[in-house]
Formats: sequence, C-alpha cells, structure tokens
Amino acid sequence: MRRCEVERLESDRTWWVAALVAPMRDWPAAPGCRRGARFLVDARTFGPSRDAFEPFESQLACLGWIMRHRAELARALPGATVRPVPLDRWLLGLD
Repeated sequence: MRRCEVERLESDRTWWVAALVAPMRDWPAAPGCRRGARFLVDARTFGPSRDAFEPFESQLACLGWIMRHRAELARALPGATVRPVPLDRWLLGLD
C-alpha cells in the first residue's frame, strides 16, 4: 500500500504496521540516513520505506507477519528491531 492510499483505510479502527528506527547513522539498509530515522517496512522487499507498507487489522496479525519473515527482515535490516506499531500514532510521530 502507498501512503496516498491511507485515506482508503477504515478510520474507525486501529491499523498496525511493521516499523523500525535506524540503529546508526548511514545505516547500510538506508545509506545516508541519520541515526534514529523512522521507517516502515516494505512487505515486498523487506527493506525500509517511507511510503510503501502493509497495514494489518490487529497487532497480533502484524506481529505474526514479522515472526514469519524474521529471517528476511534480519538480512534486509541488519541491527534494527522491527516492531508492530499503530499506523495513526506512527504517522503523527507519537510512537
């Protein structure tokens, strides 16, 4: 899903996304980024993204996806911790 499609999500429910924070400056998965840069996870490439992401209907569904793909995520996102976060709070910078 692209960020421009966020308005298509039902607004009366909480959507969850896989997210991470860059563990270091100029992180190999996102060259040129600063330490602490916030990213969502692109479900197709397993790489960091600012606009491509997969929304999940529950925290459990998001966590299940993260666990099923933990090997791919570890390869694509070295040193980062991927965690489920509420999409609305993430977009507002609150989580």
